[in-house]
Amino acid sequence: MTARRIAVVSAGLSNPSSTRMLADRMAAATVAALAESGEEQVDVDVFELRDLAHDITNNLLTGFAPPALESMINAVVSADAVIAVTPIFSTSYSGLFKSFIDVLDPDALTGTPVLIGANAGTARHSLAIDYAIRPLFTYLHAEPVSTGVFAASSDWGGSADQVSPLAERIERGARELAAAVTRRAPALIEDPFDPATYLGEGRSFGHLLGGLAGE
Repeated sequence: MTARRIAVVSAGLSNPSSTRMLADRMAAATVAALAESGEEQVDVDVFELRDLAHDITNNLLTGFAPPALESMINAVVSADAVIAVTPIFSTSYSGLFKSFIDVLDPDALTGTPVLIGANAGTARHSLAIDYAIRPLFTYLHAEPVSTGVFAASSDWGGSADQVSPLAERIERGARELAAAVTRRAPALIEDPFDPATYLGEGRSFGHLLGGLAGE
């Protein structure tokens, strides 16, 4: 059985961060939901954007991704699903999160299921998922699931929302993402050194040279 691959992108700036804590809980819930659906082989790659902030900036300035960032991008765009979590600053996603999105090819996430997460100091920012983050992934032709998971500072303490607790929201979003993944064929990892990757399936350098020679 081919293992499913989940890429987790956390845009928290501190270490440790509540953004990463939320991302880890969303990832664990997704793995559990996939296991219940019969998908027991799941690989999870977690990426902290703060560790690649300089590489992301250099990519924006030069148009070229340093090796570590390139490896991350390849893992994200080839995953079966993406969990993307950002802190909310000034009523929207963080600048670091948007900068990472800006270095992706606009079509790289086409059709990819995405579970969106966000956290902020107050629940007043909860609508940012639907008016800022969801449209961003829709523009990229990704397929964000219906439930977005927002966590306010109070959700981590005794004054948490008792009507729709954070754990319930995480589980609901995870189940939706798991369902979206199981409906898709497993994503294939392309070997950048395989001629078929850029010449076409079944073709080789001989075909290319033959074409150049007019054969």
